[in-house]
Amino acid sequence: MKVAIGGPLKVAFRPWVEGLENVPAEGAAILASNHLSFSDSFFLPAVLDRKVTFIAKAEYFTTPGLKGRITAAFFKGVGQLPVDRSGARGAGEAAIKSGIEVLERGELFGIYPEGTRSPDGRLYRGKPGGLARVALATGAPVIPVAMIDTEKIQPPGQVMPKLMRPGIRIGKPLDFSRYQGMEHDRFVLRALTDEVMYEIMKLSGQEYVDMYATAAKRQIAEAAKAEKDAEKAARAALAQAEKEQAQKKKEQSE
Repeated sequence: MKVAIGGPLKVAFRPWVEGLENVPAEGAAILASNHLSFSDSFFLPAVLDRKVTFIAKAEYFTTPGLKGRITAAFFKGVGQLPVDRSGARGAGEAAIKSGIEVLERGELFGIYPEGTRSPDGRLYRGKPGGLARVALATGAPVIPVAMIDTEKIQPPGQVMPKLMRPGIRIGKPLDFSRYQGMEHDRFVLRALTDEVMYEIMKLSGQEYVDMYATAAKRQIAEAAKAEKDAEKAARAALAQAEKEQAQKKKEQSE
């Protein structure tokens, strides 16, 4: 996949990279990145010599039919791990377990602390569970990463990407050994996550929003629905008014 996908990506899009020296040549490390586009999981591994393992929803690996098998093979090939989001705790516990296993093998584990893609290009509050707990359980350094302009290349819902140069800024590793043994302290988990998000904000230059991206997506969807309902109501009122006016003209002519 490095040859089949990474090579053509670098040739076609020519991504620029800063801070590549901050990724260790060997040993475990966590790459914590902002998330602007579906393509983030391909551009970042493409510019690194080492394999990066991300997590992906299990549906990508279990869809039936030829298309499903091709999709599963693709995601396995690029190092994605399936995460079953069912159950009481959902993806959180599965993601933590998967991340710990990857890091215990001395590999690179990639994670998006926001938990989902940004709906509008801004940086949202990081979720404290996955990133912080994996970091404290393994002692692996956390390397903040900022993806630049990938949302312009492939916005949500767009199949064909736009040819333009994305950027990748990689910050210096963050050491959280001072919090070792405190993985059950929710204030520590919050503090660790916020420190990482602050570093990502500095690297990306994004506007920071102190709310979860999932909540922002709900608000956007609700606002879009309300606008659609208002337009529908306005059209219905206009149609009713036109109908009443036509009826009034008919009565006057009679």
